[in-house]
Amino acid sequence: MTNDLAGKKVALLGAGKMGGILLQALLEKGLLSRKSTRATVAHEDAERARELASKFKIKVGTDNAEAVKGADIIVIAVKPQVVKDVVREISGYVTPQQVIVSVAASVTTAAIEKDLPVNVPVIRAMPNTPCLLGSGMTGLCKGKHAKGKDVALACRMFEAVGKTAVVDEKHMDAVTALSASGPAYIYIILESLAEAGVKVGLPRDIATLLAAQTTLGAARVVLETGDHPALLKDAVTTPAGCTIDAIMELEEGKLRVTLIKAVVKATQRAKELAFG
Repeated sequence: MTNDLAGKKVALLGAGKMGGILLQALLEKGLLSRKSTRATVAHEDAERARELASKFKIKVGTDNAEAVKGADIIVIAVKPQVVKDVVREISGYVTPQQVIVSVAASVTTAAIEKDLPVNVPVIRAMPNTPCLLGSGMTGLCKGKHAKGKDVALACRMFEAVGKTAVVDEKHMDAVTALSASGPAYIYIILESLAEAGVKVGLPRDIATLLAAQTTLGAARVVLETGDHPALLKDAVTTPAGCTIDAIMELEEGKLRVTLIKAVVKATQRAKELAFG
């Protein structure tokens, strides 16, 4: 894959948890030039700026407006409740030749566009925490003025930390509920499987390893074969075997419908939290 980011000047506003993960991955993989990359932290956190500058070997400051000058891509990675303030802070220095990529949860592209000059392309992205290990999932959508090349550029960034999926913005709350919140659901399942292993006599470390690696392996089979999970489940479930008895217990316990209801509830909550 060609490096569509080569030579691009990037300003990342808000080098916190997710911003830091993305920044580190892009720099370590050589997708961004350290010389052409800038980042910012909160205005009152000059010490943090110095620490990150030393860690990443890039220019890190506290002035968002200064950081975006001349940038090709502006990544907004601040907390949702301060996005409006940050956008207003930089709006006088942004042009339609730049691309804004926001990773702020529940902040719509329209809400960002409202405080920007006319025709500035905006991409909204929703990554998840496994991006930390390069196994993330990011849903993306484009705003009113963004074009296909802008979406492709944003996808290239997030492919550095995992897989991407482009959706209509109306689906972004569902993306938040399924993949952004999803790791928490999987951790509960993993914890429960490990506890079950302990219950039937396994040492806790072995039970946790078995549960985690089994989950990882099952997910990889789905991704790499493209087979429907139901078909893969049937392949494991032999006639009169132990798996079908276990599945009956899961069905009686309503695991399937509980997980579905959890995603539906989280989607509804994401809509309620929407900033703009």
